[in-house]
Amino acid sequence: MVDADQASNPAGAGFTKRVFSGIQPSGGLTLGNYLGAIKRFVEMQEEDYETIYCMVDLHAITVWQDPEDLRRNTRELAAGYIASGIDPAKSILFNQSQVPQHAQLGWIFNCVARMGWMNRMTQFKDKAGKNRENVSVGLFSYPTLMAADILVYHATHVPVGEDQKQHLELTRDIAAKFNNDFGIDFFPLAEPVIEGAATRVMSLRDGSKKMSKSDPSDASRINMTDSAEDIARKIRKAKTDPDALPSEAAGLENRPEARNLVNIYAALADMSVDQVLAEAGGRQFSQFKPMLSDLAVAKLAPISTEMARLMQDQAEIDRILGVGAQAAREIAAPILDRTYEIVGMIRSA
Repeated sequence: MVDADQASNPAGAGFTKRVFSGIQPSGGLTLGNYLGAIKRFVEMQEEDYETIYCMVDLHAITVWQDPEDLRRNTRELAAGYIASGIDPAKSILFNQSQVPQHAQLGWIFNCVARMGWMNRMTQFKDKAGKNRENVSVGLFSYPTLMAADILVYHATHVPVGEDQKQHLELTRDIAAKFNNDFGIDFFPLAEPVIEGAATRVMSLRDGSKKMSKSDPSDASRINMTDSAEDIARKIRKAKTDPDALPSEAAGLENRPEARNLVNIYAALADMSVDQVLAEAGGRQFSQFKPMLSDLAVAKLAPISTEMARLMQDQAEIDRILGVGAQAAREIAAPILDRTYEIVGMIRSA
């Protein structure tokens, strides 16, 4: 069992830094999820971090989910994590609802966060649209639960996409206000980790829109369950412009589809955009797309195959998630208990 002092100090557990991040199990994994999140999760697992990764199923139900779909999607996301290289022996891997401390700390943070802060969250405005009065309260308070996800582990670093950066800034505001309100330096101000060539992967059909599993066109995205043939076909049909690739990154200005395909190549190949263009500059897309297709198939098809294999043994996935949830609770429970004490709640001996 991890005690409260050790849990609040990553160095006390033999690590200088603790990472938390999660993905919603609300549909199939896409290339955007892989390049924008999971690939970096795997890299951080091998660096000087204690890594905690989650399927945030409580966040998923802020919009209605079919129960059977939610269970299947949660297991498939877990399979995607593992197939991509997340090792349950090195990282804590679990689904959020198995660790009740997330929701419990989320309520405390509902009472710390200010309505003005929440009203400024642009992602809520985007998702609610003109239907604001009919969306769930959970969708509105999503950012306070996200803050709890992070701070219940005293995470110091959070790999996030650009679209989640505002939520992490709110997490820092909540931590700072809690510390200030109670005159104690308890919650850390977690740092965002936003880096890489393709932290925001765009649609293959419209380079101005993010690649999304909710897009009605399957051709707009590469799914992590796609076959090699599907991957090649979608890249071949991806929208481009008639000009050749430039020799340097500045030449991609105002060419969103070209920039997107070059970014994807760079991220898959672990190269910079400039390095890609040094090799491919001057080529037409009729030449570049086969290069990208071969690379994508080589990198992604093995993940798809392994995901399919893992999904044949769902009991083993559930076992892995259960073990991970127990490890997560051992870190989260003393931090939540100490939070309750700070707030003034009576705790039984």
